[in-house]
Amino acid sequence: MKRKINLLPFAIIAILFFLINSYLLSGIHSLLASSLVTPLFWLFILGVTFSLFYAIRRMQKKGMDLFFKIATHAFLVLFVAELIFSLILLPNDLYRLAAGVPRNLYWLEFAWLMFFLTIIVFIYGIVKGKYAYRVIRHTLYFDDLPENFDGFTITQISDVHAGSFNNPKAVQRGVDLIKKQQSDLFVFTGDLVNNQAEEIKPWINTFSQVKAPYGQFSVLGNHDYGDYIKWETETAKQANLQQLKDYHKELGYNLLLDEHVTIHKDGQKIILAGVENWGIGFGERGNLKKAIANTNTSDFKVLLSHDPTHWAAEVIKSPSKIHLTLSGHTHGMQFGIEAFGIKWSPVKYRYAHWGGITSDQGVYLNINRGFGFIGFSGRIGIWPEITVIELKRTSGIS
Repeated sequence: MKRKINLLPFAIIAILFFLINSYLLSGIHSLLASSLVTPLFWLFILGVTFSLFYAIRRMQKKGMDLFFKIATHAFLVLFVAELIFSLILLPNDLYRLAAGVPRNLYWLEFAWLMFFLTIIVFIYGIVKGKYAYRVIRHTLYFDDLPENFDGFTITQISDVHAGSFNNPKAVQRGVDLIKKQQSDLFVFTGDLVNNQAEEIKPWINTFSQVKAPYGQFSVLGNHDYGDYIKWETETAKQANLQQLKDYHKELGYNLLLDEHVTIHKDGQKIILAGVENWGIGFGERGNLKKAIANTNTSDFKVLLSHDPTHWAAEVIKSPSKIHLTLSGHTHGMQFGIEAFGIKWSPVKYRYAHWGGITSDQGVYLNINRGFGFIGFSGRIGIWPEITVIELKRTSGIS
């Protein structure tokens, strides 16, 4: 039986898109009276829309190639700019209709200013923002941190998504910034690639430059398993995963697959554990109990777990206390604002906590906003992150 497709959502989106563009056209007519405006405008809109649908249709054969990126990003930038234009102009139009007065020219000009400013901001995010690396530092205090680990530093990156990179010099600047931190330990918390292991191959010499005195460790993320593309056989998919694990070795990363290692320093120790990806809606593969098996409840533990939903679902409920969990996955949706005391991203409607440090019952979670990017080939307001965490004993507070 042929599956029926519900056309209602598509119809609603099409109607909304038509109304927003009609409204934008009315804004153009308020400034220009030429008879060519309407046909040229709709010809442009149809061209952008057709390019989007054509890019989607050819994606299975051609993948997310340059044409796909140009078509999808052109549509996204245009739609967001139109939406902002409409939201700004609409209050004035509602007022003028109620009061029976003409459109306020200054309000209209402000709406157009914001329209073009939105396009400029998106272009910046696509060209520069996705490589605007920043270092975020956290100092965390624990009562039971072994004394010899007081001041121990961990550098964390996450979500490299190597298949999205297109600027070797910019990526090298990011890696140089990681190296500059000179932390005791380096960890990577998953999503090395978008889909295929070969994506990291051109970047192995770059990321393998990162070394730390107490080692480099990593875990897998949801994209690393190759779940989001079609494979000829299950064997091919598993071979891709094995190749990715081999690339972790070439990078000099000790890949933790539901296991732990002991980090020794001057006769004392902490436990570093790592699980396979465990995330609500993204595959619950990881086995936390296995990862910390044969450790003591009194051991100080740091866990690498790609998806932050694992923390609330399992980690904080663990009978054996896990002091610090390091995650990624959210990217902060690569769009939002973190300035002037404001912290907002649309991803908050999926993840209550989506970036930085949070705590509960005396244990901590850090969500790295990601080193790379995927989907939207840019970042606006949520910049690529290198996290540096310093562990301190509570008794050290003056």
